[in-house]
This record gives sequence, structure tokens and C-alpha cells, in this order.
Amino acid sequence: MAVSARDPITTSVAHRDGVAVVSIGGEIDLSTAPAFEAVIAEALDEDPPALVIELSEVTFMASVGLRILAATQENVGNSIQIAVVAGNAAASRPVQLTGLDNLISLYPTVDEALTALGQAACE
Repeated sequence: MAVSARDPITTSVAHRDGVAVVSIGGEIDLSTAPAFEAVIAEALDEDPPALVIELSEVTFMASVGLRILAATQENVGNSIQIAVVAGNAAASRPVQLTGLDNLISLYPTVDEALTALGQAACE
């Protein structure tokens, strides 16, 4: 789904090898935060063993996006593994600058995140 001025965010949930993959595109700010939170909640309602939050198509992430990522990790604790894919500076830079990458694993691609989650599950 394309991002438009009327709808500055796109969201979707897919499943790969049993892992929920939430994909976000466009802008994450105060006006789009509810859609970001809703798609994460939708994915978590299915009680997946792991969750990948794919932000490679994000063009802007305000602090509310960081808060949502941190809150998601806090809410699931150790019950669900979470990985964030941020292959672009718009998403990865805020995560790294705030140190959030010390709490949530950050990967450049979905495939790398899935591989890491699969290895962690085997340990």
C-alpha cells in the first residue's frame, strides 16, 4: 500500500516461519502512532514466539515511535523475542542515538533478524 498525504503510514502483518513480521512504512509521529501501536497489538494477539518490527520503509520516526518500541519490549518481557529491522537512517539512527538498540536487537534486513531469532530459539 502506498503512502499518501492523507495516509502518511502503511502497516501490515505477515508470518514467516511462525514469526510475526510487522512492516511499517512512512512517518511515525504523534498522528500515526495509534496505527503503529494497533498493528503491533494485532500481531501480538496471535501470541507469536517472536516478533520482527520492520521499519526499513519508515521515512521519519519521532520520539513517540521510540516510546512504542520500548513499551512493546517492556510489555512482552522475555515471553516473546523482539527484533527491529531498520535498514535506513530514518529508523536506525534514532534507535541508536537513544541507546534503544541496547534493549532491542537491531538488524539491517528481515532475513538477518529471522536468522538471529531462529538461532536464539535453539540456544
